[in-house]
Amino acid sequence: MGWWRAVLRSLWSSLSKEVREHVGTDHLGNKYYYIAQYKNWRGQTIREKRFVEAANRKELDYEAGDIPTEWEAWIRRTRKTPPTMEEILKNEKYRQEIKAKSKEFYEKDKLGKETSEELLPPPAIQIKGHASAPYFGKEEPSVAPTSTGKTFQPGSWMPDDKRQNQ
Repeated sequence: MGWWRAVLRSLWSSLSKEVREHVGTDHLGNKYYYIAQYKNWRGQTIREKRFVEAANRKELDYEAGDIPTEWEAWIRRTRKTPPTMEEILKNEKYRQEIKAKSKEFYEKDKLGKETSEELLPPPAIQIKGHASAPYFGKEEPSVAPTSTGKTFQPGSWMPDDKRQNQ
C-alpha cells in the first residue's frame, strides 16, 4: 500500500503546481514544509499550505507533544515566520526554569504549612452553623425539652399557651 501512495503522490505533485519549500527541521527530526499560494489548472487560487512530515511515519503514534510549541504555532498560522533553533532552545530553557521554580515553591509551601500548623494554637471557640441562622454562635435548639430542675418527668412537658395563640 505504501508504494502505491508514493506513486500517486509523485503523479499529483508533477501535475499540480505545488512547490514544496523545506522551511526547517526540529530537534526531534520532524521536517516542516511550506507551499506558497498558487493557481491550479482550473484557475482557482489555492491558499498557502504549511505542514509537517513527522520523523516517526506512523500516524497512530502521534502525540500532542511530538511537535514543539513554536512549530505548532507556525503550522496553525498563529505566527508568520518559522521559529529558529535558538528561539526554541531559549524557550525550552525558560520552561525548565519555570518548572524548577514551581517545584521549589511547592516544596517551600509544603514545608511552611507543616510549621505553621505547629505554631498556631487551636481556635478557642468552634462556631457552628451559618451566619444567617438565628442561633449562630449559640447552641442549636434541641427538639427534646430540657429542664434544670430535678422534678422533670419524661413526657410531662407541655408547650406554653402563648406560643400556640401567636
